[in-house]
Amino acid sequence: MQNDEYPPSEDTFFIANNIENEKGDYALDIGSGSGYLTKLLCKNFSFVVGTDINYHVLQHQSSYKTNNLICCNSSDALKIRFDFIVCNLPYLATDEILDVATDGGAEGFEIPKKIFDSVLKNLKKTGKFIFVTSSLSNYQKLIDYAEKLGLKTTVIAKKKLFFEELILVEAKN
Repeated sequence: MQNDEYPPSEDTFFIANNIENEKGDYALDIGSGSGYLTKLLCKNFSFVVGTDINYHVLQHQSSYKTNNLICCNSSDALKIRFDFIVCNLPYLATDEILDVATDGGAEGFEIPKKIFDSVLKNLKKTGKFIFVTSSLSNYQKLIDYAEKLGLKTTVIAKKKLFFEELILVEAKN
């Protein structure tokens, strides 16, 4: 079942606390959901785009509504190169995809892999891609895949929750 309103949660605030000082010209929030991170990026970037695969989620962004929202899979519809890309990945390891906002497929890797493939063509050579993953998924497989694509990865923050650990990763060309 799809949720048309996806309020910011612990992982969103974790990302926000670690990216609030990022600055540049062009920023992209993939899977913008509530719009919280997209709105945050508008403070320090000249041009910000938010994408989400769920059109209804974009329509129902009320508290954090911004311009430049595009309904598409990852960043597949975009031809712009961004200085900064952030994604609150659908990282939960699931047998099937019931909620595209949270379910990452097998090992929490299937959907994030598609997002990484899309991001690669939209990241400037000097750009930075920040994503969150979880100890509940095969996050090392995800990091290894980013490196296979030619990105240098660094775990920049971790946050222990009751049932999992959130892992924030920075990937650069």
